[in-house]
Amino acid sequence: MKIGFIGLGRMGAAMAANLAKAGHDLSVYNRSPGKSGPLVELGAHEARTLAEVCQAEVVITMLADDSAVSNVAFSGDGLFASLPKGAIHISMSTISVALSQSLARAHRDAGQLYVAAPVFGRPDKAASASLFIVAAGDPVTIDVCQLLFDSLAQETFTIGTEPSAANLVKLSGNFLLAAAIEALGEAIALVGKAGINRQVYVEILTSTIFNTPVYKIYGDLIAQGRYTPAGFAAPLGFKDIRLALAAAENLRVPMPLGSLLHDRFLRLLAQGGENLDWSAIGGLASQDAGDAPRGAPRTTP
Repeated sequence: MKIGFIGLGRMGAAMAANLAKAGHDLSVYNRSPGKSGPLVELGAHEARTLAEVCQAEVVITMLADDSAVSNVAFSGDGLFASLPKGAIHISMSTISVALSQSLARAHRDAGQLYVAAPVFGRPDKAASASLFIVAAGDPVTIDVCQLLFDSLAQETFTIGTEPSAANLVKLSGNFLLAAAIEALGEAIALVGKAGINRQVYVEILTSTIFNTPVYKIYGDLIAQGRYTPAGFAAPLGFKDIRLALAAAENLRVPMPLGSLLHDRFLRLLAQGGENLDWSAIGGLASQDAGDAPRGAPRTTP
């Protein structure tokens, strides 16, 4: 299949590599140059412009936020102007419900097809093609995309025919992850201040009542105070909470815990945590208690 891939950050580069390894005719594009070398070695072609990468059967976007996706979609040589009629845009970014709805309308008006397919999983899961994909859109179009999804993920969940439904599911999932991080941070701060070994505590939790990847991954990071390098940067986590709250406001759904998380991220970023993993909000409770793990990155300038 002839594929264009836009966005070569840690997630996008790993996903594009899996598509190249699967033998697809792959063109890649990144707004800032210098990231395509390893993909070219795998057989991908580096597109020089947006218009060039859009000359494909399917174009995948894996970008940081609404602004980045809007720029490649609505620009003069972007998706709507350059994607052939009948071609498919798969948006795999975590974006707002409102933008996903706008993309669906604009693609429909341009005679193009659109599927929202955001992913759950950190960069290591992207590299091992073991992401989870939540897809929504026209069922026939999703069937066409399934071959690509199988090269990227261990499982794909189809949530409905309205693409923005997938984006809402993704945002709600990231809200739950952030809530788990905050809860872990407060519990670890409590036992740590009492002199109990933080890592032993996390091992007990994750071997018994919370034997899940979320608690294992983030519990270990918080117990050690290890927030660099960032697998998922704190500003992106803050963005997702803001988008979840915007969707909740539009639907008239109170989310008081979401508001708390908003302020926790705001504090982290205000104190210099832009380059930390989003799990660093779990370290704020220990800082509040005056008992942060030794060697943990400081969030104050």
